Amino acid sequence: MQALSPESLQMIDAIARHGSFAKAARELGKVPSALTYSVRKIEDELDALLFDRSGHRARLTPAGEELLREGRPLLEALHALARRVHRIATGWETELRVAVSAVLNCTPLFELIEDFEALGTGTRLRFSYEVLQGNWDALLSGRADLVIGADADDAPAEGFQSRALGNMPFVFCVAPHHPLAQAPEPLSAADIDRHTAVAVADTSRRMPAGTKGLLSSQHTVTLPTLELKARAQVRGIGCGYLPVPMAAPYLAQGLLVARKVDGIRLNERLVYAWRAPAEGRALQWLLERLQSSRLHAALLAHPHSLADMTLRAS
Repeated sequence: MQALSPESLQMIDAIARHGSFAKAARELGKVPSALTYSVRKIEDELDALLFDRSGHRARLTPAGEELLREGRPLLEALHALARRVHRIATGWETELRVAVSAVLNCTPLFELIEDFEALGTGTRLRFSYEVLQGNWDALLSGRADLVIGADADDAPAEGFQSRALGNMPFVFCVAPHHPLAQAPEPLSAADIDRHTAVAVADTSRRMPAGTKGLLSSQHTVTLPTLELKARAQVRGIGCGYLPVPMAAPYLAQGLLVARKVDGIRLNERLVYAWRAPAEGRALQWLLERLQSSRLHAALLAHPHSLADMTLRAS
């Protein structure tokens, strides 16, 4: 059926991810009206409504969900085939997709990108920002060729190779005017459960979504990034754990207060991982650079602490 082409699946996937025809059009380099027309044409040919347009966001109908559930693996397979053909012909990948954990400081990657671009390989670098199980999901589903900063404790049983990046400690903190700021320490689970938690949305698409430091019965407000989570906690909207490097400036300024929690210490053993074997030359180059201990330290640090740090790989 002509309606079910790779291009049509790509359009539907982009709209579903953004929840917006306009944002999907920008990603695809199309005019919004042209994208709307194309989708309506697909719906007419399939005789099925794929999106519910009644609200502020474009939401998949059950028919649309089924189409993407079966169609996304086909898209990923086609993209993988194109990359393999190009890699076999040149040794360099057409595109290298890198998933980066939200808990890391991404600033040191700019120098890495500059050095790679200077090689003039023609390989396009595409980075994604992943949260919790989204890191492993991106790698194992084929959305990423390399993931930087995945939690080793959540690693799947097989299907990848990895190397240690370092530890990321977390601290439970609240605004000074939050009720838990004055509660006796250590805070108990019952103490915390009475208050709203601020969480970050897991970016996993196929693997079960995960949580860190949340109680099962606790009321939560979920935000899309760690930066917004930190700002929400500064406002006193809720409580929760933050990576120590991210929390440090807020704690130093008195905008947040660290609190001890009874029996709970949150620490992530971070790794960078890839699907073996690492055949492409771009991936091999990046893996070699990622062996730098100075780069590890920079990725695990808060941007404000990098002023005097030399980021060049030793």
